Amino acid sequence: MLLIIRLLLIILIILLIYSAVKYVTNPMRKLEKAHKQKKYFFYDDANNAQKNFFITYKGVMFEGEKYLGTTDNSFDVVSIFIWPHQPSELQGLVGEDFMFIESKLKNHYMNAKIDWKSPVKELMDKKRNQ
Repeated sequence: MLLIIRLLLIILIILLIYSAVKYVTNPMRKLEKAHKQKKYFFYDDANNAQKNFFITYKGVMFEGEKYLGTTDNSFDVVSIFIWPHQPSELQGLVGEDFMFIESKLKNHYMNAKIDWKSPVKELMDKKRNQ
Protein backbone atom coordinates (compact mmCIF):
# COMPACT_ATOMS: atom_id res chain seq x y z
CA MET A 1 0.00 0.00 0.00
CA LEU A 2 2.79 2.43 0.87
CA LEU A 3 4.51 1.61 -2.43
CA ILE A 4 1.38 2.52 -4.40
CA ILE A 5 1.06 5.86 -2.58
CA ARG A 6 4.71 6.68 -3.29
CA LEU A 7 4.27 5.75 -6.95
CA LEU A 8 1.16 7.93 -7.25
CA LEU A 9 2.98 10.80 -5.55
CA ILE A 10 5.91 10.52 -7.98
CA ILE A 11 3.49 10.44 -10.94
CA LEU A 12 1.70 13.52 -9.57
CA ILE A 13 4.98 15.43 -9.18
CA ILE A 14 6.06 14.52 -12.72
CA LEU A 15 2.67 15.61 -14.05
CA LEU A 16 2.91 18.94 -12.21
CA ILE A 17 6.42 19.60 -13.55
CA TYR A 18 5.33 18.71 -17.09
CA SER A 19 2.29 21.02 -16.84
CA ALA A 20 4.42 23.88 -15.53
CA VAL A 21 6.93 23.52 -18.37
CA LYS A 22 4.14 23.41 -20.97
CA TYR A 23 2.58 26.53 -19.47
CA VAL A 24 5.83 28.50 -19.37
CA THR A 25 6.81 27.59 -22.94
CA ASN A 26 3.35 28.15 -24.47
CA PRO A 27 3.78 30.69 -27.32
CA MET A 28 0.22 32.01 -26.95
CA ARG A 29 1.01 32.94 -23.34
CA LYS A 30 4.12 34.75 -24.56
CA LEU A 31 2.01 36.55 -27.17
CA GLU A 32 -0.49 37.73 -24.54
CA LYS A 33 2.34 38.84 -22.25
CA ALA A 34 4.00 40.85 -25.04
CA HIS A 35 0.62 42.36 -25.94
CA LYS A 36 0.06 43.55 -22.37
CA GLN A 37 3.60 44.95 -22.22
CA LYS A 38 3.14 46.64 -25.64
CA LYS A 39 6.14 44.85 -27.12
CA TYR A 40 6.68 43.22 -30.50
CA PHE A 41 6.03 39.49 -30.73
CA PHE A 42 5.41 37.26 -33.74
CA TYR A 43 3.55 33.99 -33.26
CA ASP A 44 3.27 31.62 -36.19
CA ASP A 45 3.21 27.93 -36.96
CA ALA A 46 5.59 28.12 -39.91
CA ASN A 47 5.03 24.46 -40.76
CA ASN A 48 1.31 24.97 -41.28
CA ALA A 49 0.46 27.44 -44.05
CA GLN A 50 -3.25 27.16 -43.26
CA LYS A 51 -2.94 28.56 -39.73
CA ASN A 52 -3.13 32.30 -39.25
CA PHE A 53 -0.28 34.12 -37.54
CA PHE A 54 -0.47 36.79 -34.86
CA ILE A 55 1.66 39.86 -34.27
CA THR A 56 1.49 42.21 -31.36
CA TYR A 57 3.17 45.57 -31.69
CA LYS A 58 2.83 48.63 -29.44
CA GLY A 59 -0.24 47.17 -27.78
CA VAL A 60 -2.09 46.38 -31.02
CA MET A 61 -2.89 42.79 -31.96
CA PHE A 62 -2.72 41.93 -35.65
CA GLU A 63 -3.80 38.73 -37.36
CA GLY A 64 -2.68 37.56 -40.76
CA GLU A 65 -3.71 34.95 -43.28
CA LYS A 66 -1.10 33.16 -45.36
CA TYR A 67 -1.74 31.82 -48.84
CA LEU A 68 0.42 29.16 -50.42
CA GLY A 69 1.45 29.41 -54.06
CA THR A 70 4.26 28.63 -56.44
CA THR A 71 7.52 30.50 -56.71
CA ASP A 72 10.22 29.89 -59.32
CA ASN A 73 11.18 26.49 -57.95
CA SER A 74 9.02 25.64 -54.92
CA PHE A 75 5.73 26.06 -53.11
CA ASP A 76 5.85 28.87 -50.61
CA VAL A 77 3.70 31.53 -48.95
CA VAL A 78 3.12 34.06 -51.73
CA SER A 79 0.39 36.25 -50.29
CA ILE A 80 -0.39 37.62 -46.83
CA PHE A 81 -3.42 39.58 -45.68
CA ILE A 82 -3.06 41.29 -42.32
CA TRP A 83 -5.48 43.31 -40.21
CA PRO A 84 -5.79 44.70 -36.66
CA HIS A 85 -8.13 42.98 -34.21
CA GLN A 86 -9.28 46.30 -32.79
CA PRO A 87 -8.95 49.18 -35.29
CA SER A 88 -9.64 51.63 -32.46
CA GLU A 89 -6.28 50.67 -30.90
CA LEU A 90 -4.36 51.96 -33.95
CA GLN A 91 -4.32 55.49 -32.54
CA GLY A 92 -0.76 56.75 -32.34
CA LEU A 93 0.72 54.34 -34.89
CA VAL A 94 2.31 55.86 -38.00
CA GLY A 95 3.31 54.55 -41.40
CA GLU A 96 6.79 53.61 -40.19
CA ASP A 97 5.25 51.25 -37.63
CA PHE A 98 3.47 49.33 -40.38
CA MET A 99 6.62 49.33 -42.50
CA PHE A 100 8.42 47.77 -39.51
CA ILE A 101 5.80 45.02 -39.32
CA GLU A 102 6.11 44.44 -43.08
CA SER A 103 9.90 44.15 -42.81
CA LYS A 104 9.56 41.57 -40.02
CA LEU A 105 7.10 39.59 -42.14
CA LYS A 106 9.47 39.74 -45.12
CA ASN A 107 12.16 38.14 -42.90
CA HIS A 108 9.87 35.12 -42.48
CA TYR A 109 8.16 35.09 -45.88
CA MET A 110 10.51 36.55 -48.48
CA ASN A 111 8.31 35.72 -51.48
CA ALA A 112 5.06 37.01 -50.02
CA LYS A 113 3.13 40.05 -51.17
CA ILE A 114 1.72 41.79 -48.10
CA ASP A 115 -1.72 43.36 -48.25
CA TRP A 116 -3.31 45.24 -45.39
CA LYS A 117 -7.02 45.31 -44.78
CA SER A 118 -8.85 48.55 -44.06
CA PRO A 119 -8.16 51.01 -42.39
CA VAL A 120 -4.40 50.39 -42.57
CA LYS A 121 -4.61 49.75 -46.32
CA GLU A 122 -5.52 53.37 -47.04
CA LEU A 123 -2.63 54.70 -44.94
CA MET A 124 -0.13 52.35 -46.57
CA ASP A 125 -1.37 53.22 -50.08
CA LYS A 126 -0.77 56.92 -49.31
CA LYS A 127 2.64 56.14 -47.83
CA ARG A 128 3.72 54.12 -50.89
CA ASN A 129 2.49 56.76 -53.36
CA GLN A 130 4.52 59.58 -51.80
